[in-house]
Amino acid sequence: MAARVMVRVESLVKRYGRVLAVDHVSFTVDEGEVFGLLGPNGAGKTTTLEILEGLRRPDGGRVEVAGHSVVDDPRAVRTVIGVQLQEAGFFDLLTVRETLETFAAFHRKGLPVDQVLERVGLRDRHRVLVRNLSGGQKQRLSIALALINDPRIVFLDEPTTGLDPQARRNLWEMIRQIRREGRTLILTTHSMEEAEALCDRVAIMDRGRLLALDRPDRLVAEHAPGAWIILELPYGLATPAAGLPVPNGGPEPGAEPLSDRLRRLPAVEAVSVPEPGGPTVLLRTRDATATLRGLSELQAAEGLAFRSLRVEQASLEDVFLQLTGRELRE
Repeated sequence: MAARVMVRVESLVKRYGRVLAVDHVSFTVDEGEVFGLLGPNGAGKTTTLEILEGLRRPDGGRVEVAGHSVVDDPRAVRTVIGVQLQEAGFFDLLTVRETLETFAAFHRKGLPVDQVLERVGLRDRHRVLVRNLSGGQKQRLSIALALINDPRIVFLDEPTTGLDPQARRNLWEMIRQIRREGRTLILTTHSMEEAEALCDRVAIMDRGRLLALDRPDRLVAEHAPGAWIILELPYGLATPAAGLPVPNGGPEPGAEPLSDRLRRLPAVEAVSVPEPGGPTVLLRTRDATATLRGLSELQAAEGLAFRSLRVEQASLEDVFLQLTGRELRE
């Protein structure tokens, strides 16, 4: 049986004066799916979310949330969605329980406050003032507020920004639990690791356009196949002009640059040096096995020394760079 479509976006357009913030974007989100919306500042993802949440009116296209038009029936949309508040929306002098009770009063129906406190791990902090919560606890409270009306669709905007690694992974598990309850989640994030860990599908936006949409593994296979080989060489050999080493550890005068030799290895697509003059060299390869074989032969023939070598598979970060030519935070 085909999954039920909970969000349908068709040829969505939004303009701010002469700026086309959202340029004929189309996608669907299935029931029970975790859907990630990725893009740098100015990509149009925030505007798209605000339209889905009924906060902005589109200039063109069609948007339905749980079968309701965001233009014709915004009140019905608001009854089925939960939206994560940013910290600026909190009342610092209320306790955690008082905050939830206040927001629960805005809705005709919802979940019991104690049930939500238990679900987000704040039961033992319910009497604490909001201003005394840690960063991770405030993020949990923001998600609790998104759940208080028992929504079918939950919107999370950068849910783990600013959290330490342990708090971030704890929040990931909470998001997975929300998904296991059958809810649909739409989240934005600047963390490619987070998107790969949580999302069933991701949409990549840039300059108002939808560039790609699929499962993370399929996006990597299509747009960034292959791997990175990271070499740590004796210091100073990773310069563009460095030749191959001689017995005393320095480059042979007038020797062919090491970077040129590495570029000719089997399946190598690019060679880069993150820090000029530093010891690290990155090899982008279509076939790590073939490149490693050639690297071993070069090492044996020329006496090339490595301090370390490791292979990393391509990721969503590589997909994003391939599609946009820039990093996510730019």
